[in-house]
Amino acid sequence: MVHFSFIDSLLIILYFVAVVAIGFRAARRPKEGSNDYLLAGRTLTLPMFIATLVSTWYGGILGVGEFSYKYGISNWVVFGVPYYLFALLFALFLAKRVRATNHVTIPDKLEASYDRRTAMLGGMLTFVLVTPAAYVLMLGLLAQLVFGVHLVTSVVVTTVLTVCYLYWGGFRSDVWANAFEFVMMFLGFALILPFAYAKFGGLGFIERNVPPLHLAWHGGNSWQYILVWFFIALWTLVDPAFHQRCYAAKDGKTAQRGILISILFWFCFDFMTSTAGLYARAALPNIPNPAFSYPLLAEVALPSIAKGLFYIGMLATIMSTLSSLMFISATTIGRDIVGRMTRPSDPVNAEARVNRWTKIGLVISALFSVLLSLLVPSVVKIWYTIGTAIIPGLLMPLMASYFEPLRIPSRYAFWAMLLGWLVSTASLLDGQLHMSNGQPSYWLGVEPMYPGLFVALVIWSIGKSARARHRAA
Repeated sequence: MVHFSFIDSLLIILYFVAVVAIGFRAARRPKEGSNDYLLAGRTLTLPMFIATLVSTWYGGILGVGEFSYKYGISNWVVFGVPYYLFALLFALFLAKRVRATNHVTIPDKLEASYDRRTAMLGGMLTFVLVTPAAYVLMLGLLAQLVFGVHLVTSVVVTTVLTVCYLYWGGFRSDVWANAFEFVMMFLGFALILPFAYAKFGGLGFIERNVPPLHLAWHGGNSWQYILVWFFIALWTLVDPAFHQRCYAAKDGKTAQRGILISILFWFCFDFMTSTAGLYARAALPNIPNPAFSYPLLAEVALPSIAKGLFYIGMLATIMSTLSSLMFISATTIGRDIVGRMTRPSDPVNAEARVNRWTKIGLVISALFSVLLSLLVPSVVKIWYTIGTAIIPGLLMPLMASYFEPLRIPSRYAFWAMLLGWLVSTASLLDGQLHMSNGQPSYWLGVEPMYPGLFVALVIWSIGKSARARHRAA
């Protein structure tokens, strides 16, 4: 059970007011077409690029706390190292290419490189990939802890607060709110470590009070389980938030440098969150729900005011990602699905229609996310399920579209995307239907992402051969 002083509750309420106020203030700037509403006019400077990317890409704080509590420093190996690696690859090989396209969304690139059919399918997969259900759930759980209301109520109210300023301000409101949340998330976690050290002690306390495997790199997990998270980290290469922020950067150099500097911030934040997770496991060894490890650590380690600021740090970490993914999800509906199904000949009407449907998409995305978060009330399970099902479909066609030597004919790109997604999804569902000793029984005993990736790779290889034969003819 958690308890808040009046000043802690007041600080948290003021935080919500500040985020909404910042979002609406940014919305007051006049909009000049869909380019401004969807990408803030492609004017992101280096500091704003870093602030919005760092905060957006690190939203799963309760899931990180759950994993750290269960498996110790393996959290860094699973949720840190692979993402640094693929973010580095994105910065070195993709960031400037993405910005140079001057597109708005990933399906724009798919249509330019292949065809409309592939772009439509890519838009549908992107919508599922960026669905912020996990973050809606986490925000609702934290609000439930703070205010003591029913989970459904907290999920609905916090989602509405997140969506309202996006509806009016678009991407610019999201970026300015992210910048504020970036500061608060680092401040919150920078506070808890010195207080935990003062109350419990340093590394010696942790070593004496956590299971030995918590200090092993694998945390007791199998190599295959850890490896699949490295494949899930391929999410970075197809992540619409990365692409959107590169499209919105003022130039390619800003995008590339911004990602490289962001990796350093993620490393620092991972250090703080992993250490806090170890403190939680050492100080509170019998928590019924490990997802609440950070809030319960704050309960025993932090005084008033510091506790309120720490909760604000957790809320900011979640809300920054929630708002960004919600807006991308809405953009996918407005521009990539509805916008491609009905294209007015008048460019002015087309832009107005995209903006209007993006706003409608915010409502649709919010409803879908709330429903999914209540049906699948597990943050890590939502991440795992969506990543496993969607990444095999998007990865090969999208990566090949940026590199001419890797590109394949459009019909092969479409089938690689479709079958990569369907095979992984079928394996995932089959494993859930045929449980063995309480664990999913996947095809041939391998994680369901691998068959989907394999099928997509085979179709891509066939497409490469067909393209080579066509050129030689």
